[in-house]
Amino acid sequence: MPNKNATPKKSGKNSALPQPDARQALLGARRNARMARSAHAYVRGNTGKFYEWLDGIAGHALPEGPAIWICGDCHTGNLGPVADAQGRVEIQIRDLDQTVIGNPAHDLIRLGLSLATAARGSDLPGVTTVRMMEALADGYERAFDDDVGRPDKSDRSDKQSDNDRALAHPDKPEAVRVVMKEAVRRSWRQLAEERIEDIEPEIPLGKRFWPLAKRERREIDALFEKQSIASLATALRPKTDDTSQVTVLDAAYWVKGCSSLGRLRYAVLLDVDGAAVEGDDLCLIDIKEAVQAAAPRYRGAHMPRDNALRVVEGARHLAPFLGDRMRAARLDDRAVVLRELLPQDMKLTIETLTRAEAMKAARFLALVVGNAHARQMDQAQRKAWLTELRRKRSKTIDAPPWLWTSIVELVSGHEAGYLEHCRKYSQDASRGGA
Repeated sequence: MPNKNATPKKSGKNSALPQPDARQALLGARRNARMARSAHAYVRGNTGKFYEWLDGIAGHALPEGPAIWICGDCHTGNLGPVADAQGRVEIQIRDLDQTVIGNPAHDLIRLGLSLATAARGSDLPGVTTVRMMEALADGYERAFDDDVGRPDKSDRSDKQSDNDRALAHPDKPEAVRVVMKEAVRRSWRQLAEERIEDIEPEIPLGKRFWPLAKRERREIDALFEKQSIASLATALRPKTDDTSQVTVLDAAYWVKGCSSLGRLRYAVLLDVDGAAVEGDDLCLIDIKEAVQAAAPRYRGAHMPRDNALRVVEGARHLAPFLGDRMRAARLDDRAVVLRELLPQDMKLTIETLTRAEAMKAARFLALVVGNAHARQMDQAQRKAWLTELRRKRSKTIDAPPWLWTSIVELVSGHEAGYLEHCRKYSQDASRGGA
């Protein structure tokens, strides 16, 4: 339901902020600025260059794994802690914009490229990158080795013991331990202060949140009048099942992400029970436009034609903690994905690496991706894929030759692309265009 009693925000303050018709140019400039910060940021923001490389390689240069849902854009920033409806927290894939049914090798290569550029940005020697790729291959293969065993979710007990075991996992790198420790202890107040800079029932406009057009606000209000959408806010609250009480308190355009800058993106603050206070009474929803995936897909793969439904379906297979609390909808006649943000949902930031942590990070994150792939395969498929991964190993590096060759080519191409991006960005800045 719309909030008919909401107090309009002061127009004087809003007038100093970018208005809806001026967003696109500003967002494009911001995206270019972010990508110019580092080669690692460029890799994260320029997914298209990775797909261009995939399109240009020889047909059989990479192994063809089973037809499963893949992330499609599997860099380190798209992994992180997410919580399920019971409050259990795991590191899972957290951004599924590019998810398709495709070749799992693509996710492994994309993750390797992300880690390799982080190593380069951390001024680590090339030998460390070699060892990282070996650890990457080892961690990924463990997910398919039935003799090693994968995490069994069937014997879960209470959420606290699950989270304690996750924190104590000996293979977690320090960066992951820190973010996991923070995630399992976070509260609504911390989420509100981080995401909306306040715990009051209003989204403060400023650098991260911009004003909406009246038409946008009307459409968002109308969206949450639908029971199927309002139920997203009540699904995680067993004591609250009356969707008629769900009220839109506030909404704003959300300046968020890098590769997605320029698409529809909204933050919506809901009151769940008609008596807004804070915490469980409030709900923060992320609305994100779903566009056609550029990631290569297997021919003949059956996927939803609607892009929002595709994203939700991919999430349910790859990151069930996240997929179970997402909805697909239409807004302004465009496909959008809605999800409630929980305090435990955090971004895993690996901008710098030490030699000691580099191999741990590669092995652990590859295992996370491997588990997301392996849960979609039966035993025969896992065995066949593991055999293919271990085939034709080199005497000089304990990683698949196709993986190492791919990383070398991609790092080289992306570093050249990054420098060219910086040249163009500098030119635009000197002309007053950035």
